[in-house]
Amino acid sequence: MTIRRLAGWIFVCAMLSVAGPCPAAPAQKNWLPTVDPKLPNVLLIGDSISIGYTMGVRELLKGEANVFRPCTPDGTKVVNCSDTSTGLDKLAEWLGDKKWAVIHFNWGLHDLKYMAPGEGKRKTVLDKAKGKQVRSVEEYAKNLDEIVTRLKATGAKLIFATTTLVPEGEPGRVAGDDVKYNAAALDVMKRQGVAIDDLHAITKGFAPEMFSKPGNVHYSEAGSERLAEQVAGAIRGALK
Repeated sequence: MTIRRLAGWIFVCAMLSVAGPCPAAPAQKNWLPTVDPKLPNVLLIGDSISIGYTMGVRELLKGEANVFRPCTPDGTKVVNCSDTSTGLDKLAEWLGDKKWAVIHFNWGLHDLKYMAPGEGKRKTVLDKAKGKQVRSVEEYAKNLDEIVTRLKATGAKLIFATTTLVPEGEPGRVAGDDVKYNAAALDVMKRQGVAIDDLHAITKGFAPEMFSKPGNVHYSEAGSERLAEQVAGAIRGALK
């Protein structure tokens, strides 16, 4: 299966809220990598955007690293790492007892979104007009600072991926908040001495066909493939 088709299938999973296993696709139903004990371990932490590029990064780094991301122990369900408060709660679980060579991580899109009460089975919905922002930029920065401190304790090389573009018309996010939250994150990373993978800069220049649809933060097959290339390159550089 090509990286482009792989990214496309993962995008479908992301759009299904990635709460359960992906539709039957033999090449990617297992989110656990086939581990080569001679290779370094790499951990990807992030939201549905990172889910969309995980398999592509794994394919691109085949023979160079074992690429993991949070998932269930049997590998059948992938984990969306959500906002920074979730990160603080779950980080120890996601790190486990492995020796990590590189940790590529991101938080932001779930912190800056606005959520309102939903109806029926949907307890909450994206709504920037009536909703409440999940985390203020100040809360985000404070939580992110603590997360970085905990990550540094692993001894791994750290790479922070900036929050990807919030386009105009996004129903639960305000365009421009991505810039504000990234500025706060970059202050944290500069102080903590963490390398940056600027995914925002790349996605800011994406053509419309790189997005899943107008006004949506998710990406098409081509978009996820391009992000995988960028992330794999950043990790490859850190492994040298």
